[in-house]
Amino acid sequence: MLSRVRVWLNRTYAENVFFMDQLRRNPSDRAVEIHATHGDPDSPVLAAADTAELEPEGLSPAAYVEFALDQCQRRGIDVFVPRLHQAAIVAHRADFAAVGTALLAPPPEGVAVFHDKVVAYEAVQAIGVPVPPWWRVRTADELVTAVEQLEADGHKACFKPASGAGGVGFRVITRAPFSLAQLNGFPGPYVSLDMVVEALQQADEQVDWLVMPRLEQPEVSVDTLTGTDNRVRLAIGRTKNGRRRGFTQHEQWLEPARLIAEGFGLHYLSNIQFRMLGDRPVLMDVNTRPAGGLHQLSLCGVNVPWAAVQLALGEETGVIEPPFLGQDYTVVSGPRQLRPVSVPVPRQRVEEVEQPLLPSVPAPVAPMEAAQVLPL
Repeated sequence: MLSRVRVWLNRTYAENVFFMDQLRRNPSDRAVEIHATHGDPDSPVLAAADTAELEPEGLSPAAYVEFALDQCQRRGIDVFVPRLHQAAIVAHRADFAAVGTALLAPPPEGVAVFHDKVVAYEAVQAIGVPVPPWWRVRTADELVTAVEQLEADGHKACFKPASGAGGVGFRVITRAPFSLAQLNGFPGPYVSLDMVVEALQQADEQVDWLVMPRLEQPEVSVDTLTGTDNRVRLAIGRTKNGRRRGFTQHEQWLEPARLIAEGFGLHYLSNIQFRMLGDRPVLMDVNTRPAGGLHQLSLCGVNVPWAAVQLALGEETGVIEPPFLGQDYTVVSGPRQLRPVSVPVPRQRVEEVEQPLLPSVPAPVAPMEAAQVLPL
């Protein structure tokens, strides 16, 4: 009888409650126990885990590595899926192996390339993957020059931090002055160029932004599973066009994703995102970690989290082809239970997390999760 597998996810996204569900429902019928840590006591991943612990705040990357090694040794972790301080953790892969823990993350070289978006664009362009025009901006004058050049070429300019994730700091430049129009309805990503320039001129610190054209839909996120031999075992594109989402196996998306995953040794799970510049797809971003929406590939009949754990344990999966591509779908929010709190509250708190809605098959309702089915 195969022994249980102990998996740890550190300070991960709320959507990864579904990643955890898939590990437990693995096709190998293997017992899986999940440990989770987070800085937020109300993170739903803590409630969904078999064991959970709050992370100490304010640790340096080096101190966090020591914390992580202690967790792995005390908790008997077989596979660690690091998100927070991933770069520092993968630099100590041998130390984790010494306590019996495999890291489900790329080697340091792969993580380093994609930590900085400018370095990443230069690197992928060198292997033939198309990227949008871009400028690295640190001053108001550099911003204005980049915006004027993009507008002269017929583009709408946007900017985001040169390093970062999850769309944090993304803004679209507009020439329209600030007015009540910006205060009606929900907040949006548009910001006046004059206001940004003024903020930069008054700032005491320097920014590090990537300025580029605003790319058009569809957005295609290719989830890849790659072995330590640098061969891709699985690549499936998830399409997003407004509310409608779906899947694709078209080579215009998969071929450049494979080039990146194999060329830079992005072992295990990565997420490679493309959008359109005119009539051609260009790279938007590369994440050297599992995507929050990875669980949606279950609609194509595959359990990718478990396949990744198998590879991390040294068990060969072979090439995985989805038996079918799921129908178009959308995502809505649903409740997940949280851990009990130590002080009285008026009622049980829940946090909403995105989950896919099957177009025609009702989703099960369980104490931990409920979903409404909305066909497209």
